[in-house]
Amino acid sequence: MTDPRPRGFPVANWTPPAPPPADLRLEGRHVTLEPLRAEAHAALLFKEIEGEDWLWEYMPVGPFNSAAAFHRFVAGTEETRDPYFLAVRLKSDRRVVGFASFLRITPAAGSIEVGFIMMSPALQKTPAATEAMFLMMKWAFDAGYRRYEWKCDALNRPSRRAAQRYGFSYEGVFRQATVVKGRNRDTAWFAVIDKDWPALKEAFGVWLDPANFDAGGAQRESLADLTRLVRVASDPTL
Repeated sequence: MTDPRPRGFPVANWTPPAPPPADLRLEGRHVTLEPLRAEAHAALLFKEIEGEDWLWEYMPVGPFNSAAAFHRFVAGTEETRDPYFLAVRLKSDRRVVGFASFLRITPAAGSIEVGFIMMSPALQKTPAATEAMFLMMKWAFDAGYRRYEWKCDALNRPSRRAAQRYGFSYEGVFRQATVVKGRNRDTAWFAVIDKDWPALKEAFGVWLDPANFDAGGAQRESLADLTRLVRVASDPTL
């Protein structure tokens, strides 16, 4: 007798990805991503974000009112493997302008998330910022992960727009998912899966190509347009 109950498609020859990230150094045209370290990065990054308290509005930590307090926070991240933090350093002038992390790292399921992202004003809305996100996504899929997640406070519209621009598909909202800094947080979920990656990799390549920018640095094609056909669901709030 045939079992009528539906089940997921077979995953042939499934082998979990490589071990979780460690000692990574990701090189691009605009940025280098390297393990976040207090002695190497904290003071340089604090110069970029000092007084910019709005950057921490949706973050689980911060703002930091002194370089010493920020140094202590960064030092604490050195001991964690999940999240695994990477500093973002500009190649043009060696400034440290942000950090990001891999978290919810689950090799057995082939799932990993990008998050805990801090982009200074000098990094935001630049090709360097996009390249940093591309390099992390590329590492994950090259390592064998089959699901790459992004989640954020459902009220954080810039983060939701960024997720879709980068090609993440909207998957819905977990209501009352957690409490952050004494306030309720509904969490919006987005993801890229391995079958999306080849087209997204091509889209990033087209967008990051120097030929996509005119002499004044303006883009000729937008990344959102290039990734639109890959995304399988749109965010109804945007």
